[in-house]
Amino acid sequence: MQHRKSIKTHPPPVLIPTISSFRQSGNLKIFFISMASLLSLILPLLLFFYLSSSASARHQTHKPSVKLSPPNPSDNIIREACKASRDPPTCEASLVQSNRVPPDATVLHVIQSAMWVSAQNLEKAKSMVGEILTASTGNLNRSNAAKTCLEVLHYSEYRMALTNDALPRGKIKDGRAWMSAVLVFQYDCWSALKYVNGTSQVDKTMAFLNSLIGLSSNALGMMFNYDNFGEKTGSWGPPKTERVGFWEGGSDSSGPGFVGGVPKGLKPDVTVCNRGGCDYEAIQDAVNAAPDNAGPGNRFVIWIKAGVYQETVRVPLEKKNVVFLGDGMGKTIITGSMNVGQPGMTTYNSATVGVVGDGFMASGLTIQNTAGPDAHQAVAFRLDSDLSVIENCEFIGNQDTLYAHSLRQYYKSCHIQGNVDFIFGNSAAFFEDCLILVAPRQIKPEKGGEQCCDSSWQN
Repeated sequence: MQHRKSIKTHPPPVLIPTISSFRQSGNLKIFFISMASLLSLILPLLLFFYLSSSASARHQTHKPSVKLSPPNPSDNIIREACKASRDPPTCEASLVQSNRVPPDATVLHVIQSAMWVSAQNLEKAKSMVGEILTASTGNLNRSNAAKTCLEVLHYSEYRMALTNDALPRGKIKDGRAWMSAVLVFQYDCWSALKYVNGTSQVDKTMAFLNSLIGLSSNALGMMFNYDNFGEKTGSWGPPKTERVGFWEGGSDSSGPGFVGGVPKGLKPDVTVCNRGGCDYEAIQDAVNAAPDNAGPGNRFVIWIKAGVYQETVRVPLEKKNVVFLGDGMGKTIITGSMNVGQPGMTTYNSATVGVVGDGFMASGLTIQNTAGPDAHQAVAFRLDSDLSVIENCEFIGNQDTLYAHSLRQYYKSCHIQGNVDFIFGNSAAFFEDCLILVAPRQIKPEKGGEQCCDSSWQN
């Protein structure tokens, strides 16, 4: 057997060009150009990888440990309570950001926290309106609107404080009535500015007031559900009324708290007559003489004797449990003619008689606004008195005669006359045995002006 020697094969030699070879070949210039091009490609890549690795090393060396915060125990009850809101996401966000809801919160804690959020924003709203007033020198309409706005925001603040005090004592229905008024007054402020808009400052304030109304509505919605369903938040939802088929259960003794209207046999503390011989000639002077913040058992009775009193009367917030006693409808007459057609006048301020102090009562009076049917809004009587009683009184006007503005009101055996929106407002008002008269609305009766309607009915 013949053996073959293994033959080793070798790859052909790799010829690395040298400078001398380039010199010899005359391609030295081409060599330098090629090397420069190659380096221009390699160096950026090397720099990129170096920086990347360095950054990665630093990141890995100094990377902090991430600790996830445990869920707040109050988040769940906030979520449940905010089902009572018309805008649950905003409700939840406002309460979480407030840091006012304790970990072991009850539903009542959440309601109080919602009120706190509203109160904080109310303070800011007052400041913003104050800035509008300062900037409105020389603008009568805007100045008066800002003043009205500040006035009603003060009432809103007062009713909110009452509500906050009532909730821990279980006075839920009182709290609901007062919190409803909080909303009414805040909306009144927004509405007043709406008619004098035209600056970015007013625009910004109106937008803020709109958000404030939403926050106050959150608290009221929770109170409604708490009153009807208690701690069973599974049944909670946005507020409902009889308009959508929801009727609340039977009322308790926290209702109006009176039977039969104005008590009989009240003895006057002061008398008023415009022909002399009485304590006062002007009704407003008698009101000013009433003590501030009198309790329910300390009524201040003003006997207004027969006559025509042409004056604007205001019973302010601090004048509580004031009673007007007249000599009868058509005999004791309080009259005025303010209307929104006058410069700077608002519907709210056009009232001949306006009452804010709680526990107000009146009997045997005629209150009228004689502004004609073409004067638009012209209020005869505006009432913001909680648990007020009006009996045997007559209210005469055209448009917006009786402004049952807010809170709980009771009217018995009254006559109310007008032709356009002449009973309106946001109160929880009860009318018993009242005669409601729709007066003809003839702007130019001598020329056969159109008449809206001519009828009357009794309930």
